[in-house]
Amino acid sequence: RFHILQDAGMGVTHELAIGLNKGHKVTKLERKPRPSRNKGRLNKRVKFIRDVIKEVTGLAPYEKRMIELLRVGKDKRALKFAKKRLGGHIRAKRKREDMQAVIQMQRKAQTQKQ
Repeated sequence: RFHILQDAGMGVTHELAIGLNKGHKVTKLERKPRPSRNKGRLNKRVKFIRDVIKEVTGLAPYEKRMIELLRVGKDKRALKFAKKRLGGHIRAKRKREDMQAVIQMQRKAQTQKQ
């Protein structure tokens, strides 16, 4: 009445209308990714522009406060502060990492100066 096919990886597959492997077996088409998948991806030009702007304008007041909290060793307080300012946990974690990188760069510049 129905065909039972032996598949290499998944076990028994069949053309029944029920079960995990139900339905007619077809090969999936490889589709090109939609342009919307690229939205928000950082490219070289945008990164360069943002770096120049950051260099000219400096740090925002809340970023300076975060750096002070991180220098004192209050990482959790800095995260909570960033979370309140930025509106999300993941954004706050990313900002905290950025601010720790800024502190490291400042220390590196200080040691090269001496």
